[in-house]
Amino acid sequence: MKRILRAGTAFLAAAAVLTSGCGASSQNAETSGKESGSSAEKAEKSGEGKTYKVGILKFMDHPSLNQIEDSLCTELDALSKDGVKYEYKDYRMNGQGDASSLNQMTAQLLSDKVDIIVPIATPAIQIVQAQTEGQSIPIVFSAASDPVSAKLVDSLEKPGGHITGTSDFLNTNAIMDLIFAANPETDYVGLLYSKSEDSSKLPIETAKKYLEEKGIRYIEKTGTSTDEVSQAVDALIAEGVDAVFTPTDNTVQKAELSFYEKLQKAKIPHYGGADSFALNGAFCGYGVDYVQLGKATADMVSDILEKGKDPAETPVQTFDSGIATINTETCEKLGYSLEDIKKAFQPYCSKTEEIQTKKDFAA
Repeated sequence: MKRILRAGTAFLAAAAVLTSGCGASSQNAETSGKESGSSAEKAEKSGEGKTYKVGILKFMDHPSLNQIEDSLCTELDALSKDGVKYEYKDYRMNGQGDASSLNQMTAQLLSDKVDIIVPIATPAIQIVQAQTEGQSIPIVFSAASDPVSAKLVDSLEKPGGHITGTSDFLNTNAIMDLIFAANPETDYVGLLYSKSEDSSKLPIETAKKYLEEKGIRYIEKTGTSTDEVSQAVDALIAEGVDAVFTPTDNTVQKAELSFYEKLQKAKIPHYGGADSFALNGAFCGYGVDYVQLGKATADMVSDILEKGKDPAETPVQTFDSGIATINTETCEKLGYSLEDIKKAFQPYCSKTEEIQTKKDFAA
């Protein structure tokens, strides 16, 4: 009987231990689950383990705009780490300079419910801004030459709304200085641009003021297509201008390859507000580093999506536009000495670079 009682007591004790063990395991699992959930919540709040959809809308194929886009995507890839991913490949679009296409593509990005839109160049930015009016989706633009005059932002310091970005604002007086540094006897300047681009208005007005103060004659010629721009160039050659200036104008830049040889033959140097002009045959391109511009744009995307910065309070970034890019082939055809030109340009730019005529920048 004692043996039976001992056995029963031992059985009950063992059962109690097992029951206690099961309860402890369940409690530990629950605690572990809570800790795991807490970590997940922390990760989500910090942006870890999150995939962001980034819509990219480029105005048109254009060497400088292509540089921005490629640099932007490279930096987004570099920022995709620690559980955070920036997905853009399915949301990368090119309007090819057509307003109707840009509108449709903007609508598509909104339908795709992207987390942010990055329009590249002022015409694309204006369309995206108009279509997202009254919505909260953030916009980080790139290559807005004059975002205030184009009414994209309230000010560079406090953009307002749900928009901010990077600007390739052109120091027009500096590029005017280059014209007279290369040829102090210049007395007739052609101003070549597109009236359809808001970004050209301020630099053209600045150029006219500069020339008027120096007592230099000028003539304006415009075009809204490659054919019209080429005809405008013919008119400037017929006028006998000593030099031609174009700001950061996408329409003229796209047409550069169609007319640069005419200007070479006429011995007329063309100065453009971006290095892509020189790439496509112009004598000199002056402006910002577009690779740097694209990288900075991607960093702003990260600041807004990951760090929660408010676009309205995030200042528009501007950059030093002190790089003069000289097309060495055109320089020779114009009869200039490359070394003399570089020496003449030195006081008016942070550095000079050399390039030869190509359709696009090397990858």
